[in-house]
Amino acid sequence: MRILIIEDDHKIANAVKKGLEQESFAVDVSYEGKDGLGSALTHEYDLIIIDRMLPEIDGLKICQAIRKEGQHTPILFLTAKDKLGDKVEGLNAGADDYLVKPFAFEELLARVRALLRRQPKTVENVLKVDDLTLNTHTFEVERAGKKISLSSKEFALLEYLMRNPGRILTKDNIIAHVWDYDADILPNTIEVYIGYLRHKIDQPFDGPALIQTVRGFGYKLVAKK
Repeated sequence: MRILIIEDDHKIANAVKKGLEQESFAVDVSYEGKDGLGSALTHEYDLIIIDRMLPEIDGLKICQAIRKEGQHTPILFLTAKDKLGDKVEGLNAGADDYLVKPFAFEELLARVRALLRRQPKTVENVLKVDDLTLNTHTFEVERAGKKISLSSKEFALLEYLMRNPGRILTKDNIIAHVWDYDADILPNTIEVYIGYLRHKIDQPFDGPALIQTVRGFGYKLVAKK
């Protein structure tokens, strides 16, 4: 899952980025409002975190501009403005949640996960396709009752596949949701990581493979028939 942070306080932005990356999220950071709005409108994100008070362009205006473009990406405001009227103003601008500074990272993480669960096909903490399960909180992956150990990036890729069962995902789709903007992606990177997953979740088990290649298009995760 890919997250955009628009925050001019470098210390806060970098701390949140580091914490979210440790939870297997891909994270981009914009320290300026105009740059952040540009990123929000040109790249695919699963969640956007915006500081209310930004130089050049206010967080409210960024939120309104995103919604005006018809985007429904969940938006979480971070702000020092803690008055009831400020919260109402933020929510009315199109934000989905509002967290006041200073905040504990654990609460931010809980709110991020809650917002992601509101999206289609993400209601539960445990994702399941056939006999394969993935717990987004504990990072445990099992198939047929057998635990499977994955790297952080393998976990993120499998989570994206499992959140979109049966859907053909192109390489561009996968890169947009699993890798951050600064990642150095080689032409065969996706094939390599798909190969890693197949080796761990398909090859050791009997029956048809869950990960399928749709030649000329991409990949999809499907339940056994």
